Amino acid sequence: MTQDTISNGAVENPQGNAWKMKAASISELKKSLANLDREELLDACVRLAKYKVDNKELLTYLLLKSHDEPTYIREVCSEIDQEFHGVTSMPKKTIRKMIRWLDKRVRYSGDVETELELRIHFCNQFLRRRIRLGRCKVSANMYRGQLKRIDNLLEKVHADLQFDYRQQMEGLDEWLPKN
Repeated sequence: MTQDTISNGAVENPQGNAWKMKAASISELKKSLANLDREELLDACVRLAKYKVDNKELLTYLLLKSHDEPTYIREVCSEIDQEFHGVTSMPKKTIRKMIRWLDKRVRYSGDVETELELRIHFCNQFLRRRIRLGRCKVSANMYRGQLKRIDNLLEKVHADLQFDYRQQMEGLDEWLPKN
């Protein structure tokens, strides 16, 4: 048997015979949530928050922080600063971990300008703290990847904002080790 067998919304995995619930589409979930009364909706949200830390963090953003985006940006930038405090070199594993953490914070917001602010701040910390990437091409490529993401995001914002963000980025690419 090469394909999973589907029955009653569950998927049978032929390798381990483990059962997984087939996830509903976003539109199906949205319709179901719309039919819930206030108390049932509240219970569903609380259960989601208890189930996984990521869900709890997202709910925290949506309910407590999304109304004040500048404060959220300052808080995340402050956390980035704390991670960089006293660091002079950074192994690729740590950079990868920080980028995953940053990606999660950016996903919570979903705002292009917030993402630009946070990614530029992250890259600026390498320059300000004079963190050496050494001869590790992987670390340099992860840093370059952040610069590419910033460039792609810049195309999505107004021209006036592009100019401001490009000024903030001055010197970020010159700092990289030459290939």
